[in-house]
Amino acid sequence: MKKTTLLTMGLALSATISMAQTNIPLVFDKENTGAQIQPGVSPAPSTLTNAVHALPDPFRFMDGSRDTTYASWERHRNEVARMVQDYEIGNRPTFDKVTSSFNKADSTLTIHVESAGRSMEFSSKIIIPKGKGPFPVMIGMNMPSGSIRPNFLEGCILVPFKHDQVIKSSHQAVRDTAGAFYKLYPEYKNTSGNYSGWSWGISRLIDAIFQQKDIIHADVKHIAVTGCSYAGKMAMFAGAFDERIALTIIQESGGGGINAWRVSDFYTLAVGGNVERVENTNYSWFAPKFKEDFNGKLALLPYDHHQIISMIAPRAVLILGNPDFEWLCDYSGYVSSAAASKVWDSFGIGDRFGYVVEGKHNHCMACDSQNEAVKQFVAKFLFGKEANTNIRNAGQFQDVNVDIWTKNWK
Repeated sequence: MKKTTLLTMGLALSATISMAQTNIPLVFDKENTGAQIQPGVSPAPSTLTNAVHALPDPFRFMDGSRDTTYASWERHRNEVARMVQDYEIGNRPTFDKVTSSFNKADSTLTIHVESAGRSMEFSSKIIIPKGKGPFPVMIGMNMPSGSIRPNFLEGCILVPFKHDQVIKSSHQAVRDTAGAFYKLYPEYKNTSGNYSGWSWGISRLIDAIFQQKDIIHADVKHIAVTGCSYAGKMAMFAGAFDERIALTIIQESGGGGINAWRVSDFYTLAVGGNVERVENTNYSWFAPKFKEDFNGKLALLPYDHHQIISMIAPRAVLILGNPDFEWLCDYSGYVSSAAASKVWDSFGIGDRFGYVVEGKHNHCMACDSQNEAVKQFVAKFLFGKEANTNIRNAGQFQDVNVDIWTKNWK
């Protein structure tokens, strides 16, 4: 009788937890709801001794303790955020004030940032649907809808993030030390990577959207970001660091994006090929010291990119791959995505995490199944409509054993 009672209590508790987890918010009204959590400066790379060759456990804290509850997730997020800034991309700095204005004549949103007596300004020419709204918002990296077909976003305000106004992009690893971001923060021009400044800039753009929401008829509870390739990385970092973003769509981001650095190294050793790794990525995008500190020593890196994806939790994310392009190393992208999905699943919100890894299409030109997934995620997480977002299509990687990378998460 006692055993039966304990079993019944256990089932009831499990059901209660499950019901509570369905009430987990989709989005927040602050950039970082855990800003009060101060993990402190990460250990110097030279002092790291705990080698982890598989993927680090996203539920394990820096002090070695482990907690899988949603209540502890903000601490996990902020510990990873601190390490990513300290080791890989550089600081996302503080500032004194953000102000904004909107010119109805040409639909230009202007953002003005002040810090320590210096200032910078950038703008975005936005597209607002007809009507009174409020309308969901899609921020596209460098283009109004990123690489997503604009007709999939009818009824959304389209906001291009023109990243060259913050820091100029370079595919030749040329650092734009004269960029507006580095003029505002000259102390970072030789130490930070562009993804720090770009993701910071997207957050300042969101500040302006909040400030002008009544004028532009924006539904600030339904903001999304998207981008492809290097801009897919940009969208990922933006979604990871800003909790006001309800939906993040990451398309063909490759190494330094969704891919776990460890898995990309393993793939290269096992299979070979020209794959984006720590040793050969673009170091205008990342902090220069990252290569010096972790190339050939990845087992000492206390996190990996499945945890940067996981920083988006509990918000929604859709990942689109393209295994036809060797450089993207979608084996690594799939393993990292599948590992990250365990976080959403553990909170009972697995429908907020999707991926479609399918080829036979050009780079940044989604195939039919990916377009259908985009439609479903937009319908559900931007417009609040009923939609099937239980979409996880691993394509040619469906038989890959992800558990060998996550078996130490117990």
